[in-house]
Amino acid sequence: MVTHAGARGTARQTAHHPRPAAGEAPFVLSGADVVLPGGTVRGGRVVVDGTRIAATAPDGVQVIDARGHWLVPGFVDLHNHGGGGASFSGPAEDVLRAVRTHRRHGTTTLVASTVTDDMDLLVRQAGLLSELAEQGDIAGIHFEGPFISPCRKGAHSEKLLRDPDPAQVRKLVDAARGRAKMLTLATELPGGLDSVRLLVEHGVIAAVGHTDATYEQTVEAIEAGATVATHLFNAMPVLGHRAPGPIAALLEDERVTVELINDGVHLHPAALELAFRHAGAGRVAFITDAMDAAGSADGRYLLGPLEVEVSEGVARLVDGGSIAGSTLTLDRAFRRAVTVDRLPVEDVVEALSATPARLLGVDDRVGSLEPGKDADLVLLDEDFALKGVMRRGEWVVDPQLA
Repeated sequence: MVTHAGARGTARQTAHHPRPAAGEAPFVLSGADVVLPGGTVRGGRVVVDGTRIAATAPDGVQVIDARGHWLVPGFVDLHNHGGGGASFSGPAEDVLRAVRTHRRHGTTTLVASTVTDDMDLLVRQAGLLSELAEQGDIAGIHFEGPFISPCRKGAHSEKLLRDPDPAQVRKLVDAARGRAKMLTLATELPGGLDSVRLLVEHGVIAAVGHTDATYEQTVEAIEAGATVATHLFNAMPVLGHRAPGPIAALLEDERVTVELINDGVHLHPAALELAFRHAGAGRVAFITDAMDAAGSADGRYLLGPLEVEVSEGVARLVDGGSIAGSTLTLDRAFRRAVTVDRLPVEDVVEALSATPARLLGVDDRVGSLEPGKDADLVLLDEDFALKGVMRRGEWVVDPQLA
């Protein structure tokens, strides 16, 4: 529950945090500026009872003083390839290492993205990731490639690309055993529209990306059921005044959610502002598109079968120099959106949590701070630096409230 600071009953105030664990007695985070779906409550409080947010707290409950901080929902990342030196295309221990890395940066709900590879390898990886999804370690699987345009391949191996044959698309969906959340494809390729329809039929989000489509072809894809723009602006034709291309079609349609990578590398601030002003926070999902080097050091990495050089936090293919994902974490995306892009905090929270949660169909459990939902939250200081992370009532990053 969130209330104003005066509504504390007989709760005992404490300045130090003895770290209650999930399932222990309820406790209250009090005094922070709490961002809710309806706005920000100054000096509010959130009650955590076990793994959930509770509506009320009993008398005498422990209170953690969070004054001078922001309290926001845990972040939801739709598009992420890895972090902490590990990839979602690797073995289970690598996947879990990457998940833990992003949790420490506030991402409490994460969809694991694969990258273009041999179909047999992708099928095998889908099986592994589906098991981790069943255990609750990830929220599902996003297949980025191999059904993308060689003209807009970015950091995908051209020799492994293929047209989106619905039978092959179905093969990946089946391998995911109900845990496929999204598949990115170039819908203008042969089989593209039929594949979109197949994905919709199986409850999988069809995302337009790595595409060379025209405006008209993109409109066709949306009419067929595509509802996401994979990292809008990147790996697609530029917005032109005579040939507006996919960007205009994706921005103008109210049914489409647009992904944005807000790392200061993938997008000029004016492009981000254009997308935000046109689509609004309810249709923007900030993503990381992170690769192994997120939360790790510069150096050489692999993205699928391709070698990547990371220098000063920017990842580029060794062969050709294309940007190869990002080293972004969502806490950095949050801070940049507020302090550099000057977006309202409430809009940033919506784009980082509520909008992607709604798109994934998990907004009954995550994406906002409301009673009955998972106690997934992020604590930020007044400068929007991360100071604590909780997932399902358990501290992933102990709160720093001094």
